[in-house]
Amino acid sequence: QVQLVESGGGSVQAGGSQRLSCLASGSTDTIYYMAWFRQVPGKEREGLAAIDSDGNTRYADSVKGRFTISRDNAKNTLYLQMNILKPEDTAMYYCAADSRPLPWWFVLNKNNYAYWGQGTQVTVSS
Repeated sequence: QVQLVESGGGSVQAGGSQRLSCLASGSTDTIYYMAWFRQVPGKEREGLAAIDSDGNTRYADSVKGRFTISRDNAKNTLYLQMNILKPEDTAMYYCAADSRPLPWWFVLNKNNYAYWGQGTQVTVSS
């Protein structure tokens, strides 16, 4: 089992930056992929960025060039650096992890992750 706890959410002005963190505990040596998702009420959970244990990354078009995912395996921590934030980035942000070596075209699909954090709210005001 893997437990995930996100932190770093809050309120920020449009154009600003914020960094989210996700601390993993438990059977962390089994984790292969980690990813960030977000969700607003009434909408599907959206995959934003994923990273494998070797540091290979994939981004959704909606955040490519603005968000950066990174991972510190020694600290069992996943990060999401968010720059040039927009009001439409307002959402609950979730960290996810899985132990399977998925094909790259599956890594932003929420159905492929077994472990989830509770989420951290990010609010971007105009």
